[in-house]
Amino acid sequence: MGLPDGFLWGGALAANQAEGAWNEGGRGPAVSDVAKYRPHVDPREYAVHHQHTLESIAAAMADDDIAYYPKRRGIDFYHRYREDLALFAEMGFSVLRVSIAWSRLYPTGEELEPNEEGIAFYLDLFSEMRRLGIRPLVTLSHYDPPLALALKNNAWVDRGTIALFERFSRTCFERFGHLVDLWLSFNEIDGIIRHPFTSGGIIDETVEGSLEQACYTALHHQFVASASVTRMLHEMWPESEMGCMLTMLTTYPNTCHPDDVAATQAKERLLYLCTDVQAGGAYPRLALKALEVKGIAIPFVDGDVELLREHPVDYISFSYYMTLTESVRPDAERTPGNTVLGVKNPFLPSSEWGWQIDPVGLRISLIDLYDRYGKPLFIVENGLGMRDELTEDGRIHDPYRIDYFRSHFAEMIRAVDEGVELRGYTSWAPIDIISASSSQISKRYGFIHVDQDDLGNGTGERRRKDSFFWYQKVIASNGADLA
Repeated sequence: MGLPDGFLWGGALAANQAEGAWNEGGRGPAVSDVAKYRPHVDPREYAVHHQHTLESIAAAMADDDIAYYPKRRGIDFYHRYREDLALFAEMGFSVLRVSIAWSRLYPTGEELEPNEEGIAFYLDLFSEMRRLGIRPLVTLSHYDPPLALALKNNAWVDRGTIALFERFSRTCFERFGHLVDLWLSFNEIDGIIRHPFTSGGIIDETVEGSLEQACYTALHHQFVASASVTRMLHEMWPESEMGCMLTMLTTYPNTCHPDDVAATQAKERLLYLCTDVQAGGAYPRLALKALEVKGIAIPFVDGDVELLREHPVDYISFSYYMTLTESVRPDAERTPGNTVLGVKNPFLPSSEWGWQIDPVGLRISLIDLYDRYGKPLFIVENGLGMRDELTEDGRIHDPYRIDYFRSHFAEMIRAVDEGVELRGYTSWAPIDIISASSSQISKRYGFIHVDQDDLGNGTGERRRKDSFFWYQKVIASNGADLA
């Protein structure tokens, strides 16, 4: 049967990993600007939470360095976006997922009026995308709250941040709504539990009470903000759609022992909490009970329940890189994944960074999500981080990347054949960018090579990899030709 006509093919980027120009055009500092590259740390250790302290933040902001703070430079997408968009159009993209840097529009998050230089940049970006026939899919918050909000009151722990985010979102809808009709509120919203500073601007040492309580407080505030801006979008642009975005961490029991099955069930209950609230409109009773047992209280105020119920998202998007297993055995071997540790699956290969490769898991994830919610789905992140070698003739031969995508696309198409309603697919990332977890560029995902090393040395030249031409063929055939 294959993919439907009009299926959206493309790629996905984040402002904090691609744009650079961290101190240009009126942009204010974001939490991503203090993320430091540490070359002597085992890359696998980046999967776990790394603490940011007031001291480390102050030291970072006293230093203008862009070598060891690589998200400040990105790949210079801010200046080179026309060149990059032309390459995406050459591959045949019909959609590109990008994000808007909140601090490029509101440098501290608290200004009453937006920064017009930031507005002009995104107007140019979205206009050029439309000119090339590329539909923008835009994330409002992607791992870069304004640093000022984190330092002032732990950003999303403070309920007042909801109103600031509403102001930012209204500006985005007013100024870009004629160019953008597909939106996402928060990238991997569940990630705030695993990396509170990156997702929510939470500084551990300044939290009153338990960090876990602070994370769920901030998560609830993001749920409320998401429902509020969904209502706002529908009022301002009735034909536009808002989606949520989940880190799809599909988990299998490591064995058929009932205790492993029960542990997996409990883990997945909290995994689905975010989509249950954003797509289903309410906290599930069992999830609330599990949080209550852990001593966590959700800070409801009058009107929250009704807002969540009445303004669910229109579609569900997710990232998928790997699966995990769960075991109650304390000596079970654990391996990293997308900012998470899980028990290693002996039946799956792993990348250099320890992420296990499981194409069948993508089909399982699609079927589980669609069966649970019955809402349209969109895969907005999927890819393989690997080191690439440049040959003497300036080519990059990456059959491992082609093999990865071929196997995942085949399973994606099988899920659609089984009845899943899938809107589109955007790879992470179509061009090499700075890694979210490790702040490296040598962990390369792209179909397009960027001549830059982990410390920023290089010309920045863009080169098409072998996978570029393969993906071009896949898109042209709407997934029918994976050879």
